[in-house]
Parts: sequence; C-alpha cells; structure tokens
Amino acid sequence: MADMTLSDWQARAAILNIEGRAFIDGQYTPTASGETFACVSPIDGRKLADISLAGADDVERAVAVARKAFDSGVWSQMAPRARKDTLKRFADQVRAHADELALLESLDMGKPVADAASVDVSGAAYAIEWYGEAIDKIGGEVAPVDPKLLGLVTREAIGVVAAVVPWNFPIMMASWKIAPALAAGNSVILKPSEKSPLTAIRLAALARDAGIPDGVFQVLPGAGDTGRLLALHMDIDCLAFTGSTGVGKLIAGYAAQSNLKRVWLELGGKSANIVLDDCPNLLRAARSAAGGIFFNQGQVCSAGSRVLVHNRIKDRFVEALAEAARGWQPGNPLDPETTMGAIVDRIQFDKVRGYIDAGRRESTLLFGGNAAEPVKNGLYIEPTAFLTEPGSVIEREEIFGPVLSIVGFDDVNDAVRLANDSIYGLAGAIWTSNLSTAHTVSRALRAGTVWVNCYDEGGDMNMPFGGFKQSGNGRDKSLHALEKYTELKSTVIKL
Repeated sequence: MADMTLSDWQARAAILNIEGRAFIDGQYTPTASGETFACVSPIDGRKLADISLAGADDVERAVAVARKAFDSGVWSQMAPRARKDTLKRFADQVRAHADELALLESLDMGKPVADAASVDVSGAAYAIEWYGEAIDKIGGEVAPVDPKLLGLVTREAIGVVAAVVPWNFPIMMASWKIAPALAAGNSVILKPSEKSPLTAIRLAALARDAGIPDGVFQVLPGAGDTGRLLALHMDIDCLAFTGSTGVGKLIAGYAAQSNLKRVWLELGGKSANIVLDDCPNLLRAARSAAGGIFFNQGQVCSAGSRVLVHNRIKDRFVEALAEAARGWQPGNPLDPETTMGAIVDRIQFDKVRGYIDAGRRESTLLFGGNAAEPVKNGLYIEPTAFLTEPGSVIEREEIFGPVLSIVGFDDVNDAVRLANDSIYGLAGAIWTSNLSTAHTVSRALRAGTVWVNCYDEGGDMNMPFGGFKQSGNGRDKSLHALEKYTELKSTVIKL
C-alpha cells in the first residue's frame, strides 16, 4: 500500500467485486425473502451494492446450523492447538487481502483508506492471531478441597454466540468479538451494521478458506430487526454487542424476555481529557486532544470529546489546539494523505450538524462548524470545537462526530467531579507532571480506561477495553474477553 496513490485506489474501486449476500452454512446465499437494501458510499453518494436483508427465516436457519455445528464437536471439541492453527491461517488470509478489505472499509464507511489499512485491517488480523495463539495456553484449576475429593475447575465454550457490531470500526470491532468467541470453541453468528456490512461479509469467505468448518462462522447482514431477532432467540447462548447505550438497553431487555442469554454490552461514551496547569508538554497535549476527537471523524466511542483544561493555561491550550486542528481537514478518503474522511451516512451527518447548531446557540464556537465537500455529493464536516459550560447539550450528550467541547476549571477536584458527572464511564485522561496526582486522579475517574500524558495509545490486545456505568459491561480484548464466551464448570470427584 505504501506506493498507492489516489488514482490507484480509485482504479481499484472501479473494478472491485462486492459480495452482498448472507453467509450461512459455509456459502453465500440470498435471504429467504430476497429482500435487499442499498449500500451507499458516504464518500460521494455512490451506490456500492445491494445487500441481503436477513429476516426471521434466515435467523432461524443460521441458528439451527450454528447449533448443529456446535453439538457435532467439529469445532467445539477440536484440540485447542488445532483451533489455534486455523485461526492463525484466518489471520493470514486477512493480511493477504488487506488492500481489498481496506478499500471495502473506506468505501463503505468513509474512513481514510490509510487508516483502514494500518489500523482497522491490521488490528483485525492481529486480534484473530492473538486469540489463536492464546487459546492453547489457558488451562483450568485444581481447587483446594477435602483430600478425599478432587476438585476441577474448567471452562467450556458457551455454545452459539451472536456478535452485533457497530459501523465505526466494522472489521476491527468484529474481530474483537469473533476472535475470542471462536478461539473458545463457539459457533458464531456475526451481524454487522447495515451502515457498513461489506468487510464482515467478505470475512466469512476468508474464514472458510482458512479452514473454519461450515456453520461455525456465519454472517447475517441486516438492520435493527435482525439484531432484535438474534437477541430474542431462545437457542442463542450469548450475545455480544457494541453500539449505542439506547440499543444496548433494548438488547438487555430482549435477553430477559427470552432465555436470559449472556449479554455483553460495549456502549457509548463522553470521555473527559483533563489537562492540568502542570501539563508536561502543552503542545503535545493539544495535538493529542485533536487526534482524540478528530480521528475517524470523531466516530469513536472512546473519543476524548470533552477537554477539561485548567483556566490558567486555557487560552494557550486553545491556541495550540486550533493549530493542531489544521492537520485534520476533510479530504477524499481514497487519498492516502487524507486524515479525516466522511461521516458514515446522511442520518449521522444530520445528527452531528444538529449538535453543532445547538452548540452555536449555547456555547462559543472556536473553529470549524461547517460542512465541507472535498468530494462532490459526499458527507464531510470540518473539525469543530466549542468553549462551553458544564451541563450544555454538547457537553453532556454523545455526538459521535468531530465536535469537541472545552470546559475550564480551577481545581483538580472540580475537574474530577466534572469528568465523573456523566452517565458514561468508558475512558478518560489526565495530563500532569506530578506522579502522585496522576495516580490519584486515575483512581478517582470512573472509567474503564485512563490514559496519563497521552490519549488513545497502548491499543495492544493485552489491555482490556470496556466501561463503567452506562458505557456497558464486560471487556473486549485481553484474556479477560475469553471469560465472556465460556461457562465455568466445577467437577468434584470422590477418590
């Protein structure tokens, strides 16, 4: 990809073969109803493909196939080392098709193709490989019970897992769920967002080519009703979801109405990036804050969408931030030099514009705030920042766009209180030269991830990811994620 130009990517896009059918029982197939929906690129409004819309009959068929595959033991009872080898081949397949997957991701969701290749596709391959490598190195326990007994504690695959993933990092979020679920021996049904289904559909064939047995990994494209049917299904044992808090609450309710399936939710955020007056490098903090909100067009659940900055340094910080924002201007996502791409679709574009209008009414616009059109008929918004007050709409609600709220404070305790005054608790950051302050504030922040003197770094698979409060439950990434897709069993043997 290093030598690829805008013209090269455009030429590839012109001849790209896009698969839009569901993947059930080892093959692509039209849905029972034959109904489809249009996949439209936010880059230029061009229709990319017609995508199968999975309905009730398709869900029933996929679940039955998944259950049959699980009960057969073709994957669930395969030796961990053999599953490891298969998943490593799966990762190799992803890497071998990296350019194709990056192009699909960019066309589908509007993100810069350079980011799609270096972050999303690369990260997906790494996640699949990581869990493959891990699974044959995890054992059980021998419990300290009565000497006349032998107590064994083991983990078993939970069964049929549905993974419902979001549109902002389609292939990477999918990998964070399917990789540990498959590694543990489950059968997996992946439901991508209707806004960005293309890489998930393509992944299915790569998994098959890597040797994952038919029925073990299936893909059902569809909209909200497809996810609802999966969440209500009595023969699905676990559902892992990443998306909005509102939809997460619905899914938890569907699980309660059905079979009390395990439900793991990674939801919204309104993360606070706290800059103290002893910040060790104000310029670096400003650049990091810009990246923390403008990367992926702000469509990141852990985006640093609130910057809380000490009033003594606020003016200097704002000046440095405005300069840093110059490097985050919308451009053609197929240009490798582009840092900001398009908003995923018209619905999200209008939602972000609505929040910007609210910000103009209640806050002070510092820069940005306008739509842009680096590509005709595309959906682009300038990097935008407001100086605002606690409690304003744009300071409290998740916008999921390139819109930053800046709030001043005078005391570190006030900053912590403001940071925690949110229904969310996904992430946060603290910039300080004082080690004790760093530890104290980190402990005080009610968030699943806290960065110190950086933002959104350390994305290694060894670090768990997830949130407190209404940002969800459970964790993606790390060995902890395997717990979500297994059942714990105690076996007691009388000697």
